[in-house]
Amino acid sequence: MSIPLDFSILLRDEYPKWIVKGLVTMLELTALAWLLAMVVGIVLATIRMSNSRWGQAVVAAYVEYHQNVPMLVQIFLWYFGIPALLPGPWQQWINAHSSEFLFAFVAVGLCMGAYMSEDLRGGIRSIPKSQLEASRALGLSYLQATRLVVLPQAIRIAMPTLVNHTVLLFKNTSLAMTVGVAELTYVTREIESQSFRTVEVYLFATMVYLGISLLIMAGGAAFEHRYRIKAR
Repeated sequence: MSIPLDFSILLRDEYPKWIVKGLVTMLELTALAWLLAMVVGIVLATIRMSNSRWGQAVVAAYVEYHQNVPMLVQIFLWYFGIPALLPGPWQQWINAHSSEFLFAFVAVGLCMGAYMSEDLRGGIRSIPKSQLEASRALGLSYLQATRLVVLPQAIRIAMPTLVNHTVLLFKNTSLAMTVGVAELTYVTREIESQSFRTVEVYLFATMVYLGISLLIMAGGAAFEHRYRIKAR
């Protein structure tokens, strides 16, 4: 005999507070990792498109590493491996300031920065070189021309792939549960282990992830439509 679904279990005891806290932690982790990924992506793409062979080689190696090593392994490396290389006082400070959250957002942000750098590089390559040359002729440095002329256009061109990788970044924050970050997946697992209502709990988490992913894609589509570069 099948057991009827009962989603009211999510409103019992301390579960609502846990869920809210998990949602907030998940969104904070996503926002910080996304900001780090964008900064890293912009820096890497700028170096990759420069004339520095050493810089291009370093960035290429960085991208290959982060695209070919599973993100979970990278999170474990940051959480279990990196602290062992730090001085004792640094380890104590990090442990006292949510080391799980810190290393999780750094690992996710650095990894997704590699993907976003490739998105931006593709956008930069689609812009005629004459624009950069004209900017340099007007007296702008390479960095100024890149920041003021090239990157604004490259971001708009790369928007579809940037949105896709933003959704991927958001979903991958669930991996932070493996090092003890109390985000939504961690919280739902805790609720399920206490209530034994597996279907209701994980179906709720599924709908939350699906809903936020669709919102990100809708926001990206609206941004792309608003700032689309029109063909002449």
